[in-house]
Amino acid sequence: MRQPNFGGPQAPRAQAGFQKASKQQRATLLRMFTFVMRHYRWSIVVVLACVFISSITSLISSLFTKTLIDDYIVPLTQVENPQYQSLAQTLFKLGLVLFFGTVCSYTYNRLMIHISQGTMLRLRKTIFEKMQHLPIKYFDQRSHGDIMSVYTNDVDSLRQMISTAMAQVFSSVITIVATFTSMIVMSIPLTVVSVLMAVVMAVTTTQLGKRSRNYFRAQQQRLAGVNGFIEEMLTGQKVVKIFCHEEQAISKFEDINEQLRTSACSANRIANIVMPVNGGISNFGFVLLAVVGATLAINPSVAMVSLGTVVAFLQLNKSFTRPISQVSQQINSVLNASVGAERVFALGDAEPEIDEGKTILEHPQGDVDFKDVDFGYTSEKQVLYDIDINTNPGQKIAFVGGTGAGKTTIINLINRFYEIQQGRILYDGIPITEISKQSLRKSMSIVLQETHLFSGTVLDNIRYGKLNATDEECMQAARLVGAENFIRRLPNSYQTLLISDGGNLSQGERQLIAIARAAVSNPPVLILDEATSSIDTRTETLVQRGMDTLMQGRTTFVIAHRLSTVRNADLIIVLDHGRIIEQGTHDQLLQLRGKYYQLYTGNEI
Repeated sequence: MRQPNFGGPQAPRAQAGFQKASKQQRATLLRMFTFVMRHYRWSIVVVLACVFISSITSLISSLFTKTLIDDYIVPLTQVENPQYQSLAQTLFKLGLVLFFGTVCSYTYNRLMIHISQGTMLRLRKTIFEKMQHLPIKYFDQRSHGDIMSVYTNDVDSLRQMISTAMAQVFSSVITIVATFTSMIVMSIPLTVVSVLMAVVMAVTTTQLGKRSRNYFRAQQQRLAGVNGFIEEMLTGQKVVKIFCHEEQAISKFEDINEQLRTSACSANRIANIVMPVNGGISNFGFVLLAVVGATLAINPSVAMVSLGTVVAFLQLNKSFTRPISQVSQQINSVLNASVGAERVFALGDAEPEIDEGKTILEHPQGDVDFKDVDFGYTSEKQVLYDIDINTNPGQKIAFVGGTGAGKTTIINLINRFYEIQQGRILYDGIPITEISKQSLRKSMSIVLQETHLFSGTVLDNIRYGKLNATDEECMQAARLVGAENFIRRLPNSYQTLLISDGGNLSQGERQLIAIARAAVSNPPVLILDEATSSIDTRTETLVQRGMDTLMQGRTTFVIAHRLSTVRNADLIIVLDHGRIIEQGTHDQLLQLRGKYYQLYTGNEI
């Protein structure tokens, strides 16, 4: 199975200390740049060329100041009848050069928009593909809002950095190198003064950036927390209303929102002083350079530089220190993006679901057996102990027990959502670890207690159980489970569009469509997690007939909360704290007068 990847080295884990954090930040940004280069190599080459030309034309205008003063203005002031034709021609040529530089600047900015948006498209596509290959436990351990924040906030922070900061870094490097070379040629003493001030600015930016990085990480994490809470509240809005929990929800949201505000203020407070501090250092350096340059130009005993050189050098100094100031302006974007990139790559680097099974089930019979199975979601906490179940194809097996007894866990093991630690689970006599997960899961249909319908028509949602099913097969499945009556009453029958997870249907109607979805795939194994729990008694009677027809000839595993629904099961398994304590038919278990008798009658033993 093809696994999506980001390319480049994996970003190291977060480590304490500013030095280690800085290394991690550089590694993350380098990986981001590698990802961009892999897909937009030639566009980046054009951007670099345009940035180079734009930076050089800007440098030419600064160098021209020396020529303008020393070769034109000063000589023209010393003659009685100055001639301006030569100056006009030179200015016209300079104008053409600057116009060409402007065109290049426009070009690379347009290209960076294309690159940034294209990168975001690829990133979202890559992490979405990766998400499809992650195990169920990954989603069980993380809030959906936190994962959604990766797709929205974190990816968007990368877009902002790529569209602005990346081009700015290219331009800054070229400008610094070209300007520094020109400064050395013009005057070494003045160059020394400029370099000293630039070093002060660079050290200031680096130190402040180190301090703000941890705050930016906290900001992104708390932003994900806010998104997760909002997503939770939207999903559970009816529960909030029922229990009059509005004030408590508002209070909790205010708390986590305040935490986000605090971390964001801390991050931006430090980052936002970088520009004013560097601006002050730059202005002080400009004054110092003017004093030193004027002294060297005016003092007859020294006379190391001309007046034009001093003026041009002052402009070059601005060009030399401006990139540092520009980078400091982007520090928020860069730090925010580096933290966002860490979260994006963390999702991209998550361990995919491993499938070492090679066997393909050609004609599955649905014979599922458990042999001394032990299981725990973590190594420290065991959930199931010595589970031993023998079934025959076509049997109906029901799991009953209190909350946390292990009923749903057993179901999750049958389709290999989780892997067992000890024992074996056999499917048609074959260990399920040897069977391809795709082949295994295609031989099963599951109806969960909590239904989920997708955006699309009723017909599309039924067909989700078998993508190549014909319209007639989907309608036949709906008739089988008793769903057609209400579907025909919908505005557009089977072509009715479902919105917001089937929000325009009742809970029972949504459940009926989910059951029809399971029926259309016609599997040998059927798993029902209290599939009729959300259906009213009258509807349940109609559905049960269809369910009985659907279960004929299939191995069916039922998680039962209402024991009246499993009285006709071939085998009822009673679980308690992860252990099988009783098993047999309904009548056999009642005769035992044990746990099942207690659950069924409500009488304490």
